Amino acid sequence: MVLNGDIRAAARLMRDIDDNRPQAVDELKQLYPRTGNAYIIGITGPPGAGKSTLVDQVTAVFRKRGKKVGVVAIDPTSPFTGGAILGDRIRMNRHATDEGVFIRSLATRGALGGLSRSTADVALVMDALGMDIVIIETVGVGQDEVDIVKAAHTTCVVMVPGLGDDIQAIKAGILEIGDIFVVNKADRDGADRTARELATMLEFRSAPAGSWNPQVLKTEAQRGAGIEELVGEILLHRDHLVSTGTINHFLRERNERHFMDILRDSLYRKALDHMATDATLERVVTGMGNRTIDPYSAAAQVLAGMLGDR
Repeated sequence: MVLNGDIRAAARLMRDIDDNRPQAVDELKQLYPRTGNAYIIGITGPPGAGKSTLVDQVTAVFRKRGKKVGVVAIDPTSPFTGGAILGDRIRMNRHATDEGVFIRSLATRGALGGLSRSTADVALVMDALGMDIVIIETVGVGQDEVDIVKAAHTTCVVMVPGLGDDIQAIKAGILEIGDIFVVNKADRDGADRTARELATMLEFRSAPAGSWNPQVLKTEAQRGAGIEELVGEILLHRDHLVSTGTINHFLRERNERHFMDILRDSLYRKALDHMATDATLERVVTGMGNRTIDPYSAAAQVLAGMLGDR
């Protein structure tokens, strides 16, 4: 039904994926051969940079161009209740009645790196649903928010002047993952300085000859200023990936990561099921407490038991 454009079926499947229900895997198996057509854009950056408003405006521009857009918005999970505000839907409310836009909010559920564990599969469903563009907005965790580069064809790093830590915010990994850098809220004091500092740092970045040269753009998402230019730069990056063949290398690496993530999660669940049969976890934890069992040997024994190599 998802392949026929059934929004409700897609929403149910995304819920099942996020809840880690077994029946979701069977549906994903059927959908996978019909995916690989959507272009994925990542929007990342520190909290308060205006990412959601920027996504809303970028979505509007793509809709004007006749493209169907899916949005995966990641929100932080409360460490106490496990819930999330999921406020991105509120900020993108004007697209709620547009059949060409599908917005899905996801909670991180403890995952680090800015994405939810179910992000890749939810994006896959949007792809199967017929979305031309899928925008993933990360949670806004700061310097270690680099997982988006594994999922998105084009990664836009959004900065904002006036945070008092413009350079520090992009030192640890962010500078390396950005395909496009956006100084949002460019009407604020310091926007030109922030853009210059970013451009200067990019000049010192070593890159192979013929590789993509990231640009620094200024936007005012609240007013829609600079959004057309941003979309134009995203499409230029897409053309570069295709024309240079870089996209093939990217897709191979993304597929490998996706498979390894699924394999790791599957092994973890299998290990929990295996240990539940004879209270292995309780015995190991107790043994670690009185130092009669070390966790390294215990882990090796569990793996050996799972593989039947006793």
